[in-house]
Amino acid sequence: MKYKIECILVFGIIISLSYPSCKHEPLVDVPIVPIDTLDTVPNPVDTPLVGIPCNPDTVYFQNEILPLLVSNCTESNCHNALDKQSGVILDSYANILGTVDDVTNNDWQKNELMEVLVLNQPDKRMPPAPNAALSLIQIDRIAKWIAQGARNNQCSEQSGSLCDTTMVRYTNFVRPLIQGKCQGCHGGSNPQGGVDLSSYAKTKVFGQNGKLLSAITRTSNWMPKNGQKLDACSISKIQAWVKAGTPE
Repeated sequence: MKYKIECILVFGIIISLSYPSCKHEPLVDVPIVPIDTLDTVPNPVDTPLVGIPCNPDTVYFQNEILPLLVSNCTESNCHNALDKQSGVILDSYANILGTVDDVTNNDWQKNELMEVLVLNQPDKRMPPAPNAALSLIQIDRIAKWIAQGARNNQCSEQSGSLCDTTMVRYTNFVRPLIQGKCQGCHGGSNPQGGVDLSSYAKTKVFGQNGKLLSAITRTSNWMPKNGQKLDACSISKIQAWVKAGTPE
């Protein structure tokens, strides 16, 4: 009996060591293309996506925090690699940890990032006026990410589910996606690249002229800028939205 238990323990250790860790997975662009349910193929079946599934209790840097910071803080004369306002660069995980004092500190009076986000003075908080301040929900997500260890983590937002590309509209999918990942750069009084995605009418123009799809599907320098490429399902939904005539 003792020999049998020892064998089971050894076998368990071997299995645990051989199982791949998901704590710091490298950024890999996997060319998964779900079936477009708007096609005229009889009985279309959506393709299950693979990858590390997102845990709703975890905040992921590549999926949520980096797009939020890039979208709201790296415009011209701000915290990009060229202008480096106050020596702070917020366009990548390495630059954030390397240029923001105590960014992993849970004491908000010492954490330079959290300190400027929660300031009440419009001229001192970040983003500064006339830009809109981050919402309390957005600030809370950054705080939660820091509290969870400020890791360079990511997940597959559609992993383990089916990609439903039917009934994709601006209000139910496109607008929330743009607000979370694009509007900080492509909105306001001086949208980057002259691309303004702050309303349905303006977003529809870039959907119909092909520039939106081109920006999110190219193999390099894709949008969101300096962020994780949109997952295959999100891209398929944008494609379906455009194919359907960009409905509101």
